[in-house]
Order: sequence, then C-alpha cells, then structure tokens
Amino acid sequence: MEAKEKQETATKEAQKPKMNPMLAKQQEHLGRMVRILGTDVDANMAIYPALTKIKGISWSIANAVCVSLRLDKKTKVGALNEADIKKISEFIKKPTFAKFLLNRRKDRETGEDGHIVGTDLELKKEFDIKRLKQIRSYKGLRHYLNLPVRGQRTRSHFRRNRSKGVGIKKKAAGAAK
Repeated sequence: MEAKEKQETATKEAQKPKMNPMLAKQQEHLGRMVRILGTDVDANMAIYPALTKIKGISWSIANAVCVSLRLDKKTKVGALNEADIKKISEFIKKPTFAKFLLNRRKDRETGEDGHIVGTDLELKKEFDIKRLKQIRSYKGLRHYLNLPVRGQRTRSHFRRNRSKGVGIKKKAAGAAK
C-alpha cells in the first residue's frame, strides 16, 4: 500500500513542469504585499507603476528612481530583494535627481530642498494650511470658507446644499396649507 502511494506521488511530481529557480522565487513572492516607505504595494506590479502608489511619488519621480538606480521598470516588486527595497527608500528620502522634481524646495523651517512622502506629506500639507489660516492670508481665508483657493470661478460651481434647499421649501409650503 505504501509503495503504491509513493509511486503515485512520484508520478505527480514528475508530471509537474520543472521551473527555473529564479521564476520559482518570483512566484513565491507574487501573492504578497511589499512595504515600501510605509505603503503596501502589490508584489505583482512592475516597479515603475508601483512606486506611484506611494503618496508623494509621481510618474516622473518613479522614472528618475528607476533610471538613477539602474532598475528595470518592468521587473516585479516581489522579485526585489530587501537590499533593493532599502536602496529605493533611501534614495527617495535623500534624492539626488533634479530639483524641479522635489515637492518641498526651500522649506520654511530648514531652508533645504527635500522630498516628502507618505504621512509626512499629509502632515506638512495640513500644517501649511493651518499656518495660512492663522496669518489670515487670502489663501487661508479661502480654505476657511471652503471656497476654491486657486482662482476658479464660483458663479456656477462650488454651490453648497442646493438640492436640500429646494426640498425644504416644498415641505414648508405643503405644511402651510
């Protein structure tokens, strides 16, 4: 009985296609998520679009990272080893690419050029808006009033609660009869 079971398992293993060890390693990682700079990225994605899933990294910055670190844009994130992931995160924290790509040039507090990603970016943006409101600048007042900040027209857009106002008037008229 045991010999028969051994033969069956041996034939099943022989029928399985032999895989390249490199491909086997890639498939091992395909079903999981990879954490880069505090963001979970799908291991099945290529590096180039996967980097754009991180808040604060655009397509141009993802391209600059791939070119600067000499990474193939089409390789899967799951195929990267820990050293490559660490190299990517270190490069994004201290970028050496063109200054016009950075999102925090001449920072108010430090005066240095830098690039902020993830939750740090959200916090900095929130603090900047609070500062604008506190100094009562035009932009700060527009934020405070929930109006468009960047010069869009407001005559036909940015209206609040229009549908509710119509419904309330009809109900009030019906109640008065």
